Order: sequence, then structure tokens, then C-alpha cells
Amino acid sequence: MSSARLDPYRYDVIVIGAGHAGLEAGLAAARLGCRTALLTINADAVGQMSCNPAIGGVAKGQIVREIDALGGAMGWITDATAIQFRLLNRGKGPAMHSPRAQCDKKAYQFLAKLTVEEQENLTLRQEMVEGLLVEGDRIAGVLVRGGAVYKGKAVVVTTGTFLQALMHTGEVKTTGGRAGDSSAEGMSGSLRSLGFELNRFKTGTPPRLNGRTIDFTKVAPQPGDATPVVFSFLTDKIEQPQLQCHITHTNDQVHELIRANLHRAPMYSGQIASTGPRYCPSIEDKVVRFADRDAHQIFLEPEGRNTREYYCNGISTSLPRDVQEAIIPKIAGLEHAEIMRFGYAVEYDYAPPTQLSATLETKSVAGLYFAGQINGTTGYEEAAAQGLVAGINAALKVLGREPFVLDRSQAYIGVLIDDLVTKGVDEPYRMFTSRAEYRLVLRHDNADLRLTELGRAIGLVDDARWARFEKRRNSIRAITERLDTTRLEGMSLAQRLKRPETTWKDLVALDPDLAELGEDTTVVEQILVEARYGGYIQRQAEQVARFRRLEDKPIPESMDYHAIKQLRVEAREQLSRVQPRSLGQAGRIRGISPTDIAVLLIVLKSGPAPRLDSPRPKSLA
Repeated sequence: MSSARLDPYRYDVIVIGAGHAGLEAGLAAARLGCRTALLTINADAVGQMSCNPAIGGVAKGQIVREIDALGGAMGWITDATAIQFRLLNRGKGPAMHSPRAQCDKKAYQFLAKLTVEEQENLTLRQEMVEGLLVEGDRIAGVLVRGGAVYKGKAVVVTTGTFLQALMHTGEVKTTGGRAGDSSAEGMSGSLRSLGFELNRFKTGTPPRLNGRTIDFTKVAPQPGDATPVVFSFLTDKIEQPQLQCHITHTNDQVHELIRANLHRAPMYSGQIASTGPRYCPSIEDKVVRFADRDAHQIFLEPEGRNTREYYCNGISTSLPRDVQEAIIPKIAGLEHAEIMRFGYAVEYDYAPPTQLSATLETKSVAGLYFAGQINGTTGYEEAAAQGLVAGINAALKVLGREPFVLDRSQAYIGVLIDDLVTKGVDEPYRMFTSRAEYRLVLRHDNADLRLTELGRAIGLVDDARWARFEKRRNSIRAITERLDTTRLEGMSLAQRLKRPETTWKDLVALDPDLAELGEDTTVVEQILVEARYGGYIQRQAEQVARFRRLEDKPIPESMDYHAIKQLRVEAREQLSRVQPRSLGQAGRIRGISPTDIAVLLIVLKSGPAPRLDSPRPKSLA
């Protein structure tokens, strides 16, 4: 490499924001060989957990394992810094099993920052981005406070909750996207001037308490799993000790206090008009929407090993400080608890994601990508998944390579992005297992088998990870072949394994050589799942094949749907807005009927489809 100093204001890829989306985007682009700048309001807040310091959960745990299988960072950072592991939904089928971990908030943040600092081709810089620079219909760079200009061939916007952000605690309003950090004021105007639609969402956070002042004799302990289920396929075992979480509940007294002060709650006083996450409601929402409930769970979760601060999961609120101070002592175990941080709500701008293609590139400005909460999502995991895909595609575009798109049958990440760009959002989007039609084949345990080869082809899976993957895959193949070919009393071992009463120990007793082949317990568990649910998995594989037949029928870019008179007016408008890439995607657009799809199929079969030139955006250059 030349000793000449590289231009500190010229990059291949520029990432705006260093939260969970920006972190993955920056690392991916840099690892693919692109000179990348990661610009953030506060360089000490890389990978910061603004809300609950937990990773994973229902469907979210599957996403993290997929990020890891593709070569992302969230999984192994979680394993290294977690203070408690739990596998959720153990009593349900394997498609519902979801790993979750409570992390040490500061340890996670510090390791995330160190990972960025040590990554070759990646420059971390503290800057306030004020606007985007566009030349013609392509992104050209960004303008930062103070007048400096960063030139870039691709830009990934991951601004989280910071666009025109406003925090609410009762009647008090403060600008900022997170307590202690400022709001990004210039970017919203820049995006609007380029023709992007922006709307408002809100999210919230609960009070935090000093654990020294909690009476743990009055709350129920919630220990972690004795044998943790990890997030990264690189993690062999968890060495660090786990900490306990605890559970308490609200009560009638708490609910009466809240009802008496609803007129002071921003969501009910009219001070906040934007929509919040329906599946993670504030305690005010719970009391109003579930008026028949006399109690709601509160999970008391430690924020780290070197702090006594506790996160009160379940009582997110924007009620005034004095109301929060009155509520806490009425909860069992919290009679003398000291509030360290008050809860608050945040309103922020987001860009409806139907303005994006499946690569997360904007339709109107080439080389510009959006990822994370700017797309109307909520959650660290959803943000990281989008950041990874956006960072990969930004780098691939710069390198002149084919884009990377996951479909709904390949990954929860594919479901997430397809839902966003096809259906849009009318509330902050959160992933659930119910959103995935093929969840039985999209389990957390087989994420590596589904995605590691794709990560290798892109260039994110290094030799060490690939060697581990091949060893595991070969082990699964060897055991599966032995089970299929070893027969005792006219029945193969594979057939015996399908019996509910048959255990792995039973098979080892019949064939002792299986003991050595099955030393990796995760391999054995996966084989057991595939055997026990083989019939269901086969039926889902047939459904995937039918899905692919429609998904593999492409629709030309910029098709002029208004020229297809056989389509209903609503269908023409919806199809023109989304610009689906395939018949399968077209069928998932809201308001599109099977008859509309039949019309499109006839049009595509009859000859060249009518086309419409893409509109060019305004330029700020």
C-alpha cells in the first residue's frame, strides 16, 4: 500500500449513524474491501443500547443467528457480553424456539466500538451530518456541520430515532433522540427536498432503578438457562457466570394513579399524535387498552455487571416525573426504590419504506440506502439485519457486483425486508414468528445451513468460519447417512428416531459408533428436529417450491401499470407505488387481488410490457 495519505473526505461508502444498523453496515462494506466512513453524532455511543440491553427474543433471536451466519457482528458481540441467556418458547415446537440474552450494556457498547476501531478500511468519525449531496440521480456525498463535505459513491442512512427528534416526559419537551444526545435537525429537510416522504413515529422507555434500593425478597427470581443457547456459530460455550433477573407486577393502585393522570400523559393529552409500537405499549396504553387486567408483569433486568442500575421492562412511560415517583413505591419490591433515570417517549421522523427496493436502495436516488428505524422498524435486531443488507448492497454496487436479496423462504431477514418494501408500515414494525409463512424451515438452529454459503459467496465469511461450518455440515451429513443406512430388526435407525419415545441415547445403545459422531450436541439436536418434524418440513418445502414459481417470474423495471386498462384503478396505483420486482411480490402488496395477478401474468406472456421512465429526483448539488 502506498505511504501517501488518503483523502480523509473521500470514500467508497459513507454510513450515517453508528447504532446497530450503522455498525453492521459499516463493518460489512469495509470487509468487502470498500473504503468506508462511519459518521456519528457521538463516537462514544457506537452500538449503544438506548432501551433495554437485551438481544434476541421471539423471532428476533432467529434474526440474530441469521446475521451471524452471514458474517455479521451482533451474535458474537452478544455472546461475549451477555449476563443471562434464555431460550424462549421451549414448551412449543422448534419453529417457535427463540434465543434471548440480557447483555452488559456498557460491555456491549465498548466491544462494538472496539470492533469498529480495529476494522481495516473503516474510519469512525464524530460528525453531525446536515444533508445529502446528489448529482443528477445519484448520491455524491454528505454535508456535515461546519461546512465540510464527504464525497462517497454510496451512502447508507441509519439515523435511528434522531431525525427531528423530540423527547416527552409529561408536559416537558426536550429535543434529542436519546437522553443525553442531541437531535439531527438538518437531514429531514434534506430528504424532503429530494422528494422523500417522511412521517412521524414514537417510541418509549421505562424508568431505571438503583438495585441497591430494590427489595428482592418480594420479587420472583428469573434465572438464566443452565446450558445457554448461544447466538454465534463461532461460540463454543459460555464461560462467564449469569446474573438473575426478577419479576414483579403492577396492581390496582398503580392503575388508578395512571388513570387519574392520563390528562397529563402526552399520548392522551394530544401532545403526541404519532403512532407507537402496538406490541410494546406504554403502561398508560396497557391500562387503557386492557382495562379488565388487574396486573401487568414487570421484568427487573440488570443493565450490567459493574452497575446496580435496573431496567424496568414492562412499564415504559412518558408520564410526568411526579407521577412516575408516585407509581414506583406502590409496586411490590419497589417500595423504597430510587429512580436513577425517568422514563420518556421519543417522537422522530421516518421514511415510509415503500420508497425502497429489496436491496434497501432508494428508488429515486441511486447509491442511497436506508436501514433501521428510518424505515419504520423498532428493535436492535431488525435494525442490524437491515444495516447488514444495506451495507452489503452499497459495497456490491460500488464494486460493480450483482445485488444481494434474500426472499421470504430463505430467512427472517427476507421476510422483514419484503414486508417493509412491499406492504409499508402504519406502526413501528416488529418481527414475529407469525409473519413468516415458512417458519418451520427458518429455525434458529439451521441458520448457518441456510445462509453461510451465501455469506461466503459475498465475501463476509472468512476461512476460519467456513472451516467450522464445513465441519458441522459434514458431521450432520455423516450422521444422517448412518441413520438411514443402519438397519436393525428390519427398521432403519432414522425410522426409529421418528418415534416420539426414541431418544438419542437409545440409538447410541443400538449403534455405539454414533457416540463419537454425535459429540456436538447442537448437531444432534438439529438431526432430532429434522427427524421428528420431517413430514411437516417436507410439506413446507413443497410450499416454498410453489412460492418460488411466482417469485421467479420477474416484472420489468418501471412497468407502466397505468397503461394496463384491465387492472383496477386501485391496483394500478398500488403497483406503480411499489414497483414490484416479481409476480410473487406483486401478490403481497396490500389491495392486490388474485385477479390482478392473473392480468399481470397475461400481460407478461403476451409480449413486451408497457414501460415508464423512472422520474429523476431534485438535486442539492
